[in-house]
Formats: sequence, C-alpha cells, structure tokens
Amino acid sequence: MVVPFRGAPAGLEALRAGLARLRTRPGDSVLVVDNTPGRTRLDTAADGPVSVVHEAAVPAPAYARNRGAERGSAEWLVFIDADVIPPEDLIEAYFDPPPRTGTGLMAGGVEDEPVYADGPAVARYAYLRRFMSQEDTFRFGDWGYPKTANAACRRAAFEAVGGFRDDIRAGEDADLTFRLRSAGWAVERRERASVVHRNRQTARAFAAQKLCHGAGAAWLDREYPGAFPPRGRPGLVWWGIRHAATGLTAAARARDRDWALWALFEPLEHLAHEFGRSLPNERPLTARSAIRHLLSLREPPGVVRMRDAGPPRAGEAAPERRP
Repeated sequence: MVVPFRGAPAGLEALRAGLARLRTRPGDSVLVVDNTPGRTRLDTAADGPVSVVHEAAVPAPAYARNRGAERGSAEWLVFIDADVIPPEDLIEAYFDPPPRTGTGLMAGGVEDEPVYADGPAVARYAYLRRFMSQEDTFRFGDWGYPKTANAACRRAAFEAVGGFRDDIRAGEDADLTFRLRSAGWAVERRERASVVHRNRQTARAFAAQKLCHGAGAAWLDREYPGAFPPRGRPGLVWWGIRHAATGLTAAARARDRDWALWALFEPLEHLAHEFGRSLPNERPLTARSAIRHLLSLREPPGVVRMRDAGPPRAGEAAPERRP
C-alpha cells in the first residue's frame, strides 16, 4: 500500500497510527510517502508496521505514488489518500474474491464522512452530494474512471504504462485509467473494499479543489478529445443565478438548511469547475504560467450548453441523508 502525504509532522504521525491498524498478509507492506517540501528527510523504513520515506523533489501526489511504487515488489499496488479512513480489512476485501486475470485496475469504494444536519456547510453539502463516491466519476461511461483516493493497480500493468503522470496537477487518475484500458487491461469495481473520505471544511478550499479539477478536465479533453467537453459559460452562469435564487427562496419557505446548502454550493461547484478549465494543469502553477495559458486560450470546439433547468431542478428537495 502506498499513501502520499503532505502536511505537518503531527498529521503524519496520526496517519501512521491509523494505518497501523490495517491487517496485512505475508509480503504486504504499508508505505507513507512524505511529499512535504522543505522537510528534513526522516525516513523510517524499519520503524514499526508503517514505513515513511521522504520524496518531495516534485510536490505532487502522483510523484509520491510513483516513488512509493518503486520501493516495493508485491503483485498489486493499493493506493489510498491520506485524508481517508480505511477499515482494518481493506486489503483483504480487495482480494476476496481474487481479481480476474485481465484486470489491471480495481476501484475500491469511497464514502463521504457523515456530517450531521447542523455540521459545517461545505462538508454537509459534500456528504449530501456523495462528492467522493466512485460513482461520481464512473458515470462518464466510456470515459469513467476510479478515483485514486482508493484504488488498486496490478504492478505489471502499472509499470508497463509508466505509472502516473506526475507533471500535472489533476486528472492523473483518469489518465492512468485511459492508458491502462488502451493497453488492454480491464477495470473492476470493488465496493466492499471501502474507505471513508474526510471532505473539505471551508468554501475556499472547496472552490480551490474544483478549480483544480476543472484544469484537469480541460487537460484530459485535450489529451483525449471528447472525454470532458466544456460547457457554455454564459448559460452556466445564468443557470447558477436562477438555481441559487429559486432554491434559497424555496429553502427559506420550507426552513430546510440542506436545501439551502444545495442551492448555494451546487452552482459554486459547477462554476468553479468550468472556470478552472482556463487554468493550466501543468506543474508548477505560477502566476506567469497561468497568465500565459489564459492568453493562449481560444473558444473551444464542441461547447456543451447547459439547459436552463440544470441538474437537479431548483425546487427539488435535497437528498435525504440525515445521520
């Protein structure tokens, strides 16, 4: 198992303690790749059940995953993010039953951390929206892919296609999936091998995440034409205003906080994602590279116009998920 990490030493130790609960089989290993720039190198390869190595030449989760993969020899590589909570039997659940011979990638389940009705607004919306569910990206059909917040890749397949692209900011999980499929490998769903994901807690962090995802979607659409086409921005802005206004009005009448959160954050999600497409996806992102990228943009072909009603229609009740 490979887990990229970036953050404070206290967070690193908490992560190690949580991962130490995992049940492993003979030949399994659990490796945290500390990708925090500027940190003193403190590798702990032989210190407890969870090893830590420092690899921060490129501050990117994909780079950390690639460096971690190089250090092992197991047949399968299980990748999870540092902001998920894995159950003790995660590894066992991935391989019961054994994957098919032609499977190169397995998508584990991802559940959003439950947030009570009076909890932080952004985290509550993400929970209602099932933001990190694997279904959120598999819904793209032929362009569907698993999120590497929880996924497993056959080592032979991973090495054959060259691992993750570590020179991009977002979209490396989709890119890896597309290259594996092109090479003839299949993707399996393993929902029973499920983790719980801790979502962003502030609107600023949520919007920044969606901007980055938008940059990744635009890059993927350039690399794989037709994968993630852009939407018409004027129509999207108009839909967002109408959706927020009618949704907030209905929420106030019904005194429904969840409805109000949906009315506010769904437009923010779509708009940040779409306008994020104007940002470069290459690393590192600097003010100069962003300006250069914006100046080079032209009206993209195949713009998808968003219907007035939007999904879901303003006026529909938010999903009932009240822990």
